[in-house]
Amino acid sequence: MNVSLNIIGAGHVGRVLGRLLAGVDGIAVQDVLTRSLASAQAAVDCIGAGTPVASYAALRRADVTMLAVSDDQIGLACAALVAEGRQAGAIVFHCSGALASNLLLPASQAGASVASVHPIRSFADPAQVAASFDGTYCGIEGDALALAFLTPALIAIGARPVPIDPAAKTVYHAAAVFASNYLVTVLDASLRAYQAAGIPEAVARELAAPLITETVANVLRLGAAPALTGPIARGDMATVARQQQAVAQWDAATGELYAALVAATVDLARRKRGQ
Repeated sequence: MNVSLNIIGAGHVGRVLGRLLAGVDGIAVQDVLTRSLASAQAAVDCIGAGTPVASYAALRRADVTMLAVSDDQIGLACAALVAEGRQAGAIVFHCSGALASNLLLPASQAGASVASVHPIRSFADPAQVAASFDGTYCGIEGDALALAFLTPALIAIGARPVPIDPAAKTVYHAAAVFASNYLVTVLDASLRAYQAAGIPEAVARELAAPLITETVANVLRLGAAPALTGPIARGDMATVARQQQAVAQWDAATGELYAALVAATVDLARRKRGQ
């Protein structure tokens, strides 16, 4: 394998993937284009390979182009890339978790094979992610030719590629939001409720810690339905009603959150009883 790779957009994800792919035999990072030549140089320094360029016109033809730009810039970046030509026979992929590869239709129409690769990690600390990338799951979908290159390339950097349905890409990304972002929102409600009962915030975190860690461990080990405990799992809806009223009186918005979770939890309890 002797493949040239251009990188457009080199934030945390682009820098990590660029750095890891640059270490794969047969893959050569060629040109790096970002919002400015200075940031492109900084990205090259981080990646350890490549040449910073200042415009799409300055990009040399590459076998593979990674669009590691923000979601709202993918279509624009693809259009600008295609406008320069030279995409026939190439591979173009983006790194969005919420958008499918069909967003790259202009590249497909120009003769490229397209795909999306979404590493399922938090990239708050790029150096730490790059150092511990082994075992990272990556949601992938796209053209067979593009995936024929990307799948072994991802495996070579320690990733675990997982094929996903492009038609369900937004739901796939919402799964990560539930697992991470909304989990934080629910835990915030718990900590605030403890504080409303007179428990200092630092102590509230200590009180919640075993419940949080043991519950998450049980869900990952057993599945969601078997891990469910508490009043709804026991069918104690009188306690649920009292709690919902008390929470709503304490804080109306948190009461609405509590109420919104009841029906879904009742359904989960039914699934548990049906096992």
